[in-house]
Amino acid sequence: MKFRFVWIGKTRDANIRALVDEYLKRLSRFVKFEITELREITTHEGNREEGKRILAALREDAFVILLDVAGREWSSHELSAEVERWQQQSYKEIAFVIGGQDGVSEEIINRANYRWSLSRLTLTHEMARVVLTEQIYRAYTIIHGLPYQK
Repeated sequence: MKFRFVWIGKTRDANIRALVDEYLKRLSRFVKFEITELREITTHEGNREEGKRILAALREDAFVILLDVAGREWSSHELSAEVERWQQQSYKEIAFVIGGQDGVSEEIINRANYRWSLSRLTLTHEMARVVLTEQIYRAYTIIHGLPYQK
């Protein structure tokens, strides 16, 4: 199984980028992954164009998890159980999608196999990247019984 993180724009803040890089480095002990950064849309393009780019970045057989404020929340332990379930179901690729500042197109919502809300709080897209990568790493420490989750 491999994870693909698909997000719009680069992580500009050096401190946030360092945190994402740190959690990805830790995560690499457990699973293969790939980052797909798509260019931000200009105001005249709208999120439909962004949606086309996101769809083009996804494998046809990927299990797609859209990070969405309207999605379901998981606790860290529930997430670790989901990760184990994905491994047992032998998914080749799990794709986590973080849309742009204007949300995602209806096509992306329809393509998603699951909609996950990281929090009821509003997070910047860059902070969502940190929380996402940290929680995936935390899920693996729970699965493997490592002390990080305590």
